[in-house]
This record gives sequence, structure tokens and C-alpha cells, in this order.
Amino acid sequence: MVKNMQAKNLENLGIFEEHTLIRFVSHGLPACKDSKLFIKDLHFDEVPVRIYLPRVPSASKRRGLIFFHGGCGMFGSIRSYERTCRYIASKSDSVVISVGYRLSPEHKYPGQTLDCLTATVRFLQTAADYGVDSDRIILCGDSAGGTYTARVCQELANRTDFPNVCAQVMIYPFLQALNFNLTSHQKNAFIPILSWKHTVHFILKYLNKDPSMKEAILAGSHVPESISLKYGKWINPDLIPNKFKQGYKPPLPTSCVTQIYEEMKEVFEAAFSPLLAEDSVVCRVPDACIVTCGHDVLRDDGLLYKKRLEDNNVKVTWYHVEEGFHGALAFFGYGIFSFPSSSKIADHTIAFIKGY
Repeated sequence: MVKNMQAKNLENLGIFEEHTLIRFVSHGLPACKDSKLFIKDLHFDEVPVRIYLPRVPSASKRRGLIFFHGGCGMFGSIRSYERTCRYIASKSDSVVISVGYRLSPEHKYPGQTLDCLTATVRFLQTAADYGVDSDRIILCGDSAGGTYTARVCQELANRTDFPNVCAQVMIYPFLQALNFNLTSHQKNAFIPILSWKHTVHFILKYLNKDPSMKEAILAGSHVPESISLKYGKWINPDLIPNKFKQGYKPPLPTSCVTQIYEEMKEVFEAAFSPLLAEDSVVCRVPDACIVTCGHDVLRDDGLLYKKRLEDNNVKVTWYHVEEGFHGALAFFGYGIFSFPSSSKIADHTIAFIKGY
């Protein structure tokens, strides 16, 4: 949160664009050479990717994992998650593809999702070229990367022209922009790295929208009654397990502001909010692993998608890190700057993908 405040102050002074400074800070330090992995930068149909291939020969084709980094669609990079991807490749004996999708606001939404989809399709079609079994490819991402994971799986649900992914891992994902007054929004409103207000602030910046709409959106004034009634069966505090609802206070009723709805209505599309996809799509996505954290304003997005998947007979593995926080995985592998929750998330991800 301090980093975000400093970046905003510098932007107000005209010194740096906020997203530019956060990118610089979050880009990460170069990792040391790893003798156990063959690492190479490539392009999949113009989308930059980095491949991590175990050097030890394998008697059979390996599992493949495609990783989408977090960062609100505006920050983060392949290098930011270098240590995470190396660790997954080494510990799970998998070929890992890290995707360097284009970032907003320079590249407008939905360019980020499209890049992730493009890279995924290319890898599914050419997996054998990298010693990978095309029937054992998993998608994985944290934060916005979890959003792209969910959405790409939905996009591929009805494709039959190539093998589909076999599983998906969503680590503290953002999945809906309908309700910003769920239990986790209230409980973790002021928690770093992502606060309640910064969530909507970054959404507006990501979509190149007027930042003055933030307070109205936080209150729910972007949601007409028809939309609220349609999706209330899926996004509702009553659907959150009781153990997570301590201290919850229902928000005050608010009226929809038509102008704000018209400006923001694209957030009610499944392309932006995967939690709003129809059952006919959700029922066809692959097995899922959802990681939630106790100190995360987006915790309830993961809990609600878990329920939706289970209601549609999709197999779900859920891992909750009570002491974890949003963005924890970005600190993995940085020595004293890493956190126990960072390692727990990485290790659980590996345990899950080893089952496929």
C-alpha cells in the first residue's frame, strides 16, 4: 500500500506515471544461472514467452504448465516471476511456459486476455515440439493471472480442434466487478498489497476510465437492479461460509447511476468477470485448484467461484492460507523478503499439478 501511495504522489507531481513506477519496483532482480534448467525466450505468434525445460532427459513426454503472472494487468513481467517458474519446473519436473502478455494502459483491454489465449492455443498445438504431452497441460496464474487462467479455460471450453488443458490453478484471483462489498472487502479494506479502494482504482486505470468514478463504484452505483437480480444468485455474501463472515455488515442501499453503468457495463461481461459466465460454460471447464488468502480483499471471489464450479460438478481443490495476503507469491524466492505464505502457495501449487 505504501508503494502504491508513493507512486500516486509522484504521478500527481508529474514525475512518473503511477503504473510506470510500480512496474520498475516490481520488475524483480535477475536470478542466478540455473544448471538444472534449459531456459530460452521465444515468441508464440508474437506473444513473448519464456520456456523452462528440465535438462534431465525424460523417458516419456512431460507435463506442461503455462503461467500467467499477476499485476492487475498493468504490472509484473516474466522476470518478476522468474524464481517461481524455475521452482515449479524443477520441483514438478514440468516444462513451464511463462507468458509476457502486453500491459495496460498502453495496450488496451482485452489485449491481455487475448495474448494469454493466443500463447495457450499455440502451445497446445505444438506441445510435442517441447517434449510435452498435449493431454497434460495446466494453466496457472496469480491475481490478474488467475483471472486470465479462468477466462482462457472458459474460452477453450467448447473448442474441439485441439487438446484442451487438463487443469487450472487460480491463486487469489480477481473474478468479478459486480460487488465490492463482500465480507473480504470489508475485513481486508486496508490491507497491503491491495486495499479495497486500490482494487477499483486499478480497475479504472486498467480500463482507461475516469478515476473520479471510484467512490460510486465502491458503493455499487454502477450496478442496475436488473444486473443485480440476474447475478445475485452467484455473487452474494450469503454464499460465503459462516466462518468467514464474522463482523460483516450489509452495505447501505444505493441507486444505480445510469451514466456510470453505461461507462462501466463491460465489467459485467464474462471476459472481464469470469465469475459471471453462464453455467453452460462453467460446467465444461477443467479441474481446478483455487488458492485463497485470509488477508486478501479478493478472498471471496475465489470462494464464490469455488462454489460455482462445485455446483456445476467441476472437481475443485481448495487451499486456504489464513496468514497469506494478496501478492504473496510475487515475493517467493527473494530470501529474507520472502514469506512463509509464499512458499506454502508455491508448494501447494506443485503438489496439485503433480496429480496431472
